[in-house]
Amino acid sequence: MTHIRAAFDDQAQSCRQLGSDLTARIVENLGNILSQDSGAVAAKVRGWHGDISSRGASVPLRLAGALHGLVLDGSAPDLAAAYARGEAPESLLQDAIAAHQVRILDWLNFAPQTNEVGRSAALIAAAAFAVQQLDHSLPLALSELGASAGLNLNFPDYAIEVKGKRIGPAEAPLILRPDWSGSAPMATELTTTVRRGVDLAPLDRSDPLRMRAYIWPDQPDRLARLDAAIAHATTHPPSVERGDAADWLDHVPLAREGALSFVYHTIAFQYFPPETQRRVTARLSRAGAAASSTDPLAHFAMEADNRPGGAALTLDLWAGEHRRWHLGRADFHGRWIDWQPQEL
Repeated sequence: MTHIRAAFDDQAQSCRQLGSDLTARIVENLGNILSQDSGAVAAKVRGWHGDISSRGASVPLRLAGALHGLVLDGSAPDLAAAYARGEAPESLLQDAIAAHQVRILDWLNFAPQTNEVGRSAALIAAAAFAVQQLDHSLPLALSELGASAGLNLNFPDYAIEVKGKRIGPAEAPLILRPDWSGSAPMATELTTTVRRGVDLAPLDRSDPLRMRAYIWPDQPDRLARLDAAIAHATTHPPSVERGDAADWLDHVPLAREGALSFVYHTIAFQYFPPETQRRVTARLSRAGAAASSTDPLAHFAMEADNRPGGAALTLDLWAGEHRRWHLGRADFHGRWIDWQPQEL
């Protein structure tokens, strides 16, 4: 049972670092419960194949999200009242698990999908940086892997405020204000020719409970950003197909004359099977080798890299030659960005 406690304690520490003391307490208490409980949920977690931690399947957040879903839709009123007080007693958590076992078992089958729009701040900066490296400005052809509900496919419509400067459309439906260190990104108008994405289990924007459930209950600012992005997506619906990222990418044209093909993923690659990861990397390398200054290709990743302090921001650009940058690091939810572009 020690690996279960270790995974849940590690996730609790991450939650505190990301500003959610309540979720940290929830996860810690769940670790205690699962180490002792004999029910079906505990059995499924104990028998999990592979890494259950935040570096793998993120089982602690799957379970925390399932419980928050019960709170949000009124299925667990006592637990909802406790959450509102900033409390998460083991007894109430255990009662909710026992009463809603079938639903929780189903939620455990799916990776957490917050569709965290705070990450769009890094996307705006990275896309602008990529366009600025070209001989001439080009519109973007967006392809997102692990797109969830597609809310981050609308990042060109959002704005960021950095060091007193606003970057983005004047009528942006969402303004992101990350704590920014390092150089400020240059303002660049981002236009698009196509916005498309893929996800193994796309979330339904018309039924946002699951997305809202993965937002931590003591972080209303994140919930407000999510609700604003969902509202915008009702009139500007992004296209997200269901499927494996590698299969989808094999059939998506990555050479588009007169556009910068911008392929990206944010805190998603770790959830792809190893073979999918290998095929995605190989597909991008092949397409990059054929790219030119008139149909360039960029690949941006915001992903965990086993280093402390957020996610690594990396950019590959093929426009007749291959160039690669480490752009800096960012908080997993986009609360802060340390922008330090360095070509490798």
